[in-house]
Amino acid sequence: MVTDRSASAEAPGEEVGRDGVRLRPVAEADLAMFRRFATEPGLIGLDWHGFRDAGAPARRFVVDGWLGEEDGRLIVEIEAERAAAGFVSYRSGLYGGVAKHWEIGIALLPHWRGRGIGWRAQAVLCDYLFCHTPAQRIQAGTHPENIAEQRSLEKAGFQLEGVVRACEFRAGAWRDGHLYSRLRDDPSPWERGPG
Repeated sequence: MVTDRSASAEAPGEEVGRDGVRLRPVAEADLAMFRRFATEPGLIGLDWHGFRDAGAPARRFVVDGWLGEEDGRLIVEIEAERAAAGFVSYRSGLYGGVAKHWEIGIALLPHWRGRGIGWRAQAVLCDYLFCHTPAQRIQAGTHPENIAEQRSLEKAGFQLEGVVRACEFRAGAWRDGHLYSRLRDDPSPWERGPG
């Protein structure tokens, strides 16, 4: 089991995780959960943007198993139960056309929310991305009313950068978002203890 950035997932077959939460590649059995997030209103919370193509997750899985060079998903698994609690996602972006960064997200099934799984999964994802890519910056956005996710990001080592005005069209209106970031040199929550 990988437990810190210095050990990281260098050895083949190593798992990437910490404190009972691990990330693993998407398996075919996980596609049912992705279909649910695409077709069940409210399951994904404030990130519901209407019905989506329920077959798209399976088509993407066939292409690259959700492990793309520019974006992807990993399953958040609870080790003790070997249960899929949700997924984390990552997508690359550029600042100034040259500075690559990652934007991450998380979606947990309702049963697993409020248990400290989210911040751990996001912190592990940061460690994974910092270990395997040269990116200096990882960022995440959330809704101003999503206090639980704001706390989760802070526990995962992120800092609030500010408000991004009218950045998302949701529920019939343009809405503001909060932008958080974690830099490669910022202390990880494993070093300083969660927020």
